Amino acid sequence: MATFVLVHGGGHGGWCYQSVAKILRAQGHEVYAPSLTGLADREHLLSDAVDLNMHITDIVKLIQFEDLNNVILVGHSYGGMVITGVADRVTDRIANLVYLDAAFPENGQSLVDHAGEVILAAREKMRVVDGMELVLFPGDDPMGFYGVTDPDQIAWMKPKLTPHPWRCFEQQLVLNNEAEMRAIPISFVFSAVQIDSLTDEIRQQIREFTQGRFWEINTGHDLMISEPELTADALLGVSLTLS
Repeated sequence: MATFVLVHGGGHGGWCYQSVAKILRAQGHEVYAPSLTGLADREHLLSDAVDLNMHITDIVKLIQFEDLNNVILVGHSYGGMVITGVADRVTDRIANLVYLDAAFPENGQSLVDHAGEVILAAREKMRVVDGMELVLFPGDDPMGFYGVTDPDQIAWMKPKLTPHPWRCFEQQLVLNNEAEMRAIPISFVFSAVQIDSLTDEIRQQIREFTQGRFWEINTGHDLMISEPELTADALLGVSLTLS
């Protein structure tokens, strides 16, 4: 049995992993899919104190208080920033880092540095609410980046999306334990959105770098919503490589 901690991306919440979590649990695995502070079912905790560091702390505290070890830590999109910071703080508890169509940042980078065009497109629709700069309001979906096209799936997810504090995206990631953290095995699961931007040479380099823990899913960015079975299969594949 593996232990999965699933971290969502910007504007989402733990809800986005419902179908994936159900599949993993049916296979006997332990699954945690929390919402980050200020988002989704924790939107009532939104304040100007919410930033990347707080979101990293959210997941660190979950792992510590639930006494989790050998964690397969999964991050989608912005969640890649979060899981990288988490692994830096609780390196000894992480068995594998899974970047699910996610940011794969270097020390000192922000999501703005990493995502560039897409995240700056989101900023163009920023609104100031109670003194906080917020982006990714429901319906904004910059450049159709979420990539969900099924009407039923859109109807299900749209009421659950919540605006995201901009400061999370512009805050730089600070790593203090980078050498040990970079030794943790890494896996990548790419959607068609990211795959189309990679050359064959880069794909081969990624396969070698991950020792084959590299999956491609022909769907949009929110692959855990549009293709939950294939996403769960990839995560199950990760667990098998660690057994």
